[in-house]
Amino acid sequence: MVIEGKELSKIYGSGENRVVALDKASLIIAPGDLISIMGPSGSGKSTLLHLLSGLDRPTSGTLTYDGKDIYSLSDKELSAFRRRRVGFIFQQFHLLPVLTARENIIMPLLLDKRQPDEGYLEHLTELLGISDRLSHLPHELSGGQQQRVAIARALITKPDVIFADEPTGNLDSKSGGEVMELLKTVGEDTGKALVVITHDSRVAAMARRRFTIVDGVLSEVTEG
Repeated sequence: MVIEGKELSKIYGSGENRVVALDKASLIIAPGDLISIMGPSGSGKSTLLHLLSGLDRPTSGTLTYDGKDIYSLSDKELSAFRRRRVGFIFQQFHLLPVLTARENIIMPLLLDKRQPDEGYLEHLTELLGISDRLSHLPHELSGGQQQRVAIARALITKPDVIFADEPTGNLDSKSGGEVMELLKTVGEDTGKALVVITHDSRVAAMARRRFTIVDGVLSEVTEG
């Protein structure tokens, strides 16, 4: 699936209180892409992620998934679209503390009244190195293991694209590097596109395509 954002802008307020959070950002995300978007706090990178994933609507500009304008969908249709086609990984793991790792992973499917593909679940958890941790509660797992559970949860619905917002932000550098390597491996294994939002140059450098965002302006980093 090809995702194309054209001149996406997000403006808050008006007059003297007008704030341009994102200024005519354009990019194309193709299957298998590993993209990093790096910028300081307040640069507009989370705003861009929210627009690209359909969590928010732009002030102007268009976003298509395989040529379909997803902003033309109703809020209910857009919510269903996100559940099935888009995966999210956040800095906070957002695991439910009373559920086991396995129950946390399959939760998105249950919310959509679907049953897990057990073969895919087994493959995913082996790939992520947590197949022996599925009966554990979140507090029995390390930070790195919790993030791996969160990654499996994002992938269990077999989405077309994964958006990761500061996925290594709560991890030490060793665990963060391991998680990024895992994300690369998962992307290569599944052919899914992965977009990583980060303020960490080491994380950004692991992507095949790199963008920077400053004061709401998005630019692709070219080599040389």
